[in-house]
Amino acid sequence: MQNHSATINSEPKRKDMSKITIAIDGLSSCGKSTLAKALAKRLGYVYGDSGAMYRAVTLYFLDNDLDWNNEDDVKLGLSKIKIHFENIDGKNTTFLNGKNVEDDIRTMRVSDSVSPVATISTIRKQMVAMQQAMGENGGIVMDGRDIGTVVFPKAELKLFVTASAEVRTQRRYEELLAKGWNVDFEEIKMNLLERDRIDSSREDSPLMKADDAVELDNSRLDQQEQLNIALELAHAVLEG
Repeated sequence: MQNHSATINSEPKRKDMSKITIAIDGLSSCGKSTLAKALAKRLGYVYGDSGAMYRAVTLYFLDNDLDWNNEDDVKLGLSKIKIHFENIDGKNTTFLNGKNVEDDIRTMRVSDSVSPVATISTIRKQMVAMQQAMGENGGIVMDGRDIGTVVFPKAELKLFVTASAEVRTQRRYEELLAKGWNVDFEEIKMNLLERDRIDSSREDSPLMKADDAVELDNSRLDQQEQLNIALELAHAVLEG
């Protein structure tokens, strides 16, 4: 797509704007969550962070010494997990069993394990059911890896976000440094590539571009340029 840098008017143009569903999928650390949050805010939609849900499950399993490869442990863990989101100071915040875990779920400890956890069919089925319940009335932007293919296959707008491995690694590296963490660039890159491999090759709901998704490579786009493209696409659907 070319010449999408013009500012898009985000004011609702018709009353049923809140009824469409927008699915955003893509690679690890490609900026899909940043885009989804900004798009939801500009359109007045609900934002559903599916990745945070899997991270919260991963955190619970790690903290409680549960084996996600053991079906009994999986069933036990899922029976005790409650996840919800709250908007705190303008930020979408993840709560696990009533506790704010937004920072905890973003650590490398969780990042190193979240992809294997997300391959477990029992876990995926429960998370998908929760996600579909969140979006049953439309008016939602949700990002993840199987949103356009499994969670919301009938979404009116689907985006598949990509970026080069080097760009994604640099973004993640700078994000973690800003939080004061001692991180290694190559370690982060290896983690991202391994997550790509696991996500794309898992048997249950692998990461893949939906046939009707629009691919958005943001390697050379800033956040505002990326948002402008998404807003233009959303308005085209709403007017269409």
